[in-house]
Amino acid sequence: MPHASPSPTNRTPTFALIDCNNFFVSCERLFRPALLHKPVVVLSSNDGCVVARSNEAKALGVPMGAPAFQYRQLFADKHVQLFSANFEVYGNISKRITSILTEVTPRIEVYSVDESFLDLSHLDIADYGAWGRAAGARIWREVGVPVSIGIAPSKTLAKLSSEIAKQDEARGGVVDFTSATAEAREAMLHSIRIKDVWGIGRNLEPKLRAEGVGTALLLARMRPQRAQQLMGITGRQLVAELNGVSCHPLQKEHVVAKSILRSRTFGEDTGEMHVLESAIASMATRAAFDLRRAGLLAKRAGVFVNTNRHRPGYQRWLGEVRFATPTNDGGAIISSLVQEFAKLHSSRQHYHRLGVFLYDFVSAAQLQTDLLGFVDGTTHDRAAARTQAIDQINARHGRGHMYYAAEDLSKSWQPKHQIRSPRYLSQWNELPEAHVAAPRHQAGI
Repeated sequence: MPHASPSPTNRTPTFALIDCNNFFVSCERLFRPALLHKPVVVLSSNDGCVVARSNEAKALGVPMGAPAFQYRQLFADKHVQLFSANFEVYGNISKRITSILTEVTPRIEVYSVDESFLDLSHLDIADYGAWGRAAGARIWREVGVPVSIGIAPSKTLAKLSSEIAKQDEARGGVVDFTSATAEAREAMLHSIRIKDVWGIGRNLEPKLRAEGVGTALLLARMRPQRAQQLMGITGRQLVAELNGVSCHPLQKEHVVAKSILRSRTFGEDTGEMHVLESAIASMATRAAFDLRRAGLLAKRAGVFVNTNRHRPGYQRWLGEVRFATPTNDGGAIISSLVQEFAKLHSSRQHYHRLGVFLYDFVSAAQLQTDLLGFVDGTTHDRAAARTQAIDQINARHGRGHMYYAAEDLSKSWQPKHQIRSPRYLSQWNELPEAHVAAPRHQAGI
């Protein structure tokens, strides 16, 4: 891509949004080039609903979030290739793209697994359009995933620009909103439906339509005071962002989380305590690892469970615990939550989904003692040494090399992945094998 050096002068904010096209589908096609130009659909956990579609599948009328069973006949008639979501592969590919982007600038916000914002304000780039095309070409060359890039003076406009780039192939995957004429900018905003504007949800869309606002252009022309009356401060900021005034800087990567949640829909409904204990242990282990990685301790934890909301008699239960000594020790969290869940459990129920959450955090670097002696520093230090050793072993030999015995009580709760592709990038035993037979004239040697 063109050389970009730091700019010696202050410039108007300029953001680029790099958005991977049909990301999950693109990752599957990396290892199966024969799927190019063919309809492909990726399904959620338990293969329940559609979470990604190729353009060809979209053209067949397959909507996002559609229950897979309702389209089973269409999938068969149109030879749609189906895959279970393979998040290990998708996460690895995402990290490779992020690595390329951080070479451009450290001012990056990884917004989601397939989207990243870059702050280009400090870079000396003469032609943003040419820079975007070169960036997209490099990602395609080095990773193999197509991207759409929107460049604009605000994050909202950058996101809208990337959507336009994705829909209009003639633009070469890049829309530089900063260099467009006033007429071209109005035309682009007019082409965006109000429900597709970043920040407009299902609750806000009816309010805006009642005001006669059906496009991004009409929202940009709304009086800021009226927008604030309808949507709060978010409305005023949206109007400003659509007019090129940046209200949302990049989010800092080290922002402290307020809570950590891990939840799963079961592969099959169950009321067996040992199965549910295994699920709690697995999710609590992952949540505790995230907590340690963030350098935090939790004062509180909770577990929730519910039946299938699509069946009669839907119910939900919730239990919480408070730790006398803040902790990020997976073993301590598992033990406390299993005991709490035992108070809620009924073998007559068929539970459909379970989740574990941690909150009320303090820094792990400074454990504060109390006057009454409830905070046990010795136990905390022992737990910290133990979990550090476990993390080091798993980092060296692979995640899950060491685990709590409770995690192994049952696997029946785990989501089904009946048609998941191999995890080429993280599992040695799933790598493809090639067998080469000896030439005929060498047979018998």
